[in-house]
Amino acid sequence: MSDSASDPRLRSLANRLGPGPVRKVRVIGFDGSDVLVSVVDATEPDARTGRIPGDEVSMRRAASSEILSVGQEIEAEEIGRLGSGRLLFSAKACENPALRAFLMANQRGQVVTGTVSAVHNFGVFVHLDGEPEGTCTGFIRVPELSWVRISHPSEVVQVGQRITAEVLISETRSGQVAISLKALEENPLVRFAKQAGKVIRGPITKIIPFGVFVHLAPGVEGFLHVSELADGPVDSPEQLVTEGELITVRVAEVDLPRHRVRLAAAPEGPAG
Repeated sequence: MSDSASDPRLRSLANRLGPGPVRKVRVIGFDGSDVLVSVVDATEPDARTGRIPGDEVSMRRAASSEILSVGQEIEAEEIGRLGSGRLLFSAKACENPALRAFLMANQRGQVVTGTVSAVHNFGVFVHLDGEPEGTCTGFIRVPELSWVRISHPSEVVQVGQRITAEVLISETRSGQVAISLKALEENPLVRFAKQAGKVIRGPITKIIPFGVFVHLAPGVEGFLHVSELADGPVDSPEQLVTEGELITVRVAEVDLPRHRVRLAAAPEGPAG
């Protein structure tokens, strides 16, 4: 399993966003944009009625009363419970049966292929092979594009490019499959972990108010706190170093779960 899929924070997110059971419900009224329903197949006394929040009614932008009507029976996905025990549902998760079937078929860890449809500064949209016509289900967050820090997704992919990725989360309520390119690549930090304790010389790649990032190996950067740069107080690291400057550091810690390398000051001299 990839590092992304094994991240406990990601597993927790997947459990919250993962599809719930589908129930048959009947519309019994409206409360603002929310839809009040009775559960047709209810067996528990406290779960005979429920609510569909307004933002869970439909993928379409329209008033709830324009989409559903009193007495109408629909299938909805169970997404939680109110404090009273009443169920919460998502109707939009079941609105497009073909889309739901496609999303349900893409499980975490599965390898998928597709074509990049749009590249934005916040992520990349991908037409996944086999998705229903008229949909665009794949999405890659910027951190999942590469192990290497990038300034913009266009440094990694372009519109029209064919890609192979690993499924992180398939969300029936958003109609998207969160996928990762880097999950199929070796984590460069795994090999680098043996460098813990060693002295390395590398260029400063970025300066921030409380420290600097240093390039240590292909795909690996470490962070050196400003307190390691000087004995006394410093307003900004830029008073001491410049971007691109070579600096000698000691690898103090390699944190694989967080994908972080902590650096410490080291005397100038031969690096290991």
